[in-house]
Amino acid sequence: MTKNASSRRIATIRDGFAPIEVVGAGPAGLSAAITLARSGKQVLLHEAQREVGHRFQGDLQGLENWSGKRNVLDVLRAAGITTDFAMAPCTHGIGFDAWDRRYPLCSSEPICYLVERGPDYGSLDRALLDQALSLGVEVHFGSRKDHLSGAGILATGPHSASAIAVGYHFETSLADGFWLVLDDALAPGGYAYLLVMAGRGTVKSCMFRGFTEQRTYVQRTVDRFRRLLGFEMRDARFHGGAGSFFVPTTARRGHHLVAGEQAGFQDAFAGFGMRYAILSGVMAARSMLEHTDYDASWQREMKGPIDTAALNRVIYDRLGNHGYRWLLRAQARISDTTTFLRWLYGPSHLRRLLLPWAQRHLLAAG
Repeated sequence: MTKNASSRRIATIRDGFAPIEVVGAGPAGLSAAITLARSGKQVLLHEAQREVGHRFQGDLQGLENWSGKRNVLDVLRAAGITTDFAMAPCTHGIGFDAWDRRYPLCSSEPICYLVERGPDYGSLDRALLDQALSLGVEVHFGSRKDHLSGAGILATGPHSASAIAVGYHFETSLADGFWLVLDDALAPGGYAYLLVMAGRGTVKSCMFRGFTEQRTYVQRTVDRFRRLLGFEMRDARFHGGAGSFFVPTTARRGHHLVAGEQAGFQDAFAGFGMRYAILSGVMAARSMLEHTDYDASWQREMKGPIDTAALNRVIYDRLGNHGYRWLLRAQARISDTTTFLRWLYGPSHLRRLLLPWAQRHLLAAG
C-alpha cells in the first residue's frame, strides 16, 4: 500500500466512512470494486496472491457469448466494465468427435472471445485491475481475509475441484483459432481444446474425473491435436487449474454477498464462468448501493442458464461419446453454433422437470 493510499484510508475512516471491503481480485471481485468505486464509494480490495491473475499465468480462455441474447461486450460496457483487453472473436472453429470426424463450428456472431488470463498487460485480469486502480480502489496484494467485520463482498474463487483443465501454454506459428475434441479418452466427462491467439497457444484437457491420470490425458490430447492439425509447440510450459461446480440456491454468507465461482456462478457443462463472474460482481455491488435483493437479481439474470448447464452436464456425462457426437452433428445441421448453444442453455418444461434429478446427481458426485 502506498503512503498516499494509506493517508486516504486514514482520512476516510476518521471522517466516519469506513471503506467497503471486497475479498478476491478475480473478475468477480474486481467488477464489484469497480462498480462500487464508480458510485463514489471508498473500496478496499484484498487479494491473497502477490499479483492479479496469479493462478492463470497467460492461460487463454473463452469469454462466452451465448448465455444471454445481447453480445457480451455490449453487456460489459453497459455495466461500466472495461473491455480494454486483448481479444480475438471466434466465429469459426472446428470440433472433432471421438472418431476424428470434424464438424464446423461457425456463427454469424462470435461464439466466444478468446482472452488472456493472468498478470500481464493486455490480459482481462490486468485490464480490470487498471480500471479499478484508476477509480481509486485501494488494492492490498498478499492480504488473506477469512472474514469481514463490516459490509463487504466475498469473491475468492473455487474452494474445491469439480473439474480440472491441465495442459500447456506455448508459442506457435498456427493462425488464430479454436479447436475442440469431445472424447472421454482424452478428457473424461469433459473436452480437449486448443486455442491460439497472436502466436500464443493453450492446449488442455478439461476433465471432470480421472484426475490422478491427468498426465496421461494431457499427452493423449497433445498427440491427438498434433495428428489432426500438425501444429508445433515452442517454449511449452505446463499449467493446470481447477473449477468448482454446484447449483447455487443463495449467494449470501451471513451478512455478506458472494460473487463469482465462490457462489457457484459457473457453467457446469462447458466450464465457462467469466461472464457470470463479472456480472455477479456488478450485481452484488449494485444490490449494496441500491439496497435491493441480490438473490432475486442473480436468479432473474443467471439462474436459468446455470441450472440448464448443470442438467446438460449430467445428461451428457451419462451419454458419453455418442451424446457428444450428437451435439456436434446437431449444431452443424443448424449451421449457427451460437444459436444452437442458446437453445441448449434455454429453458423448457422438460428441463425444469429434470433439474431436481440433476441436482441430486451433482450433489452425490460432489
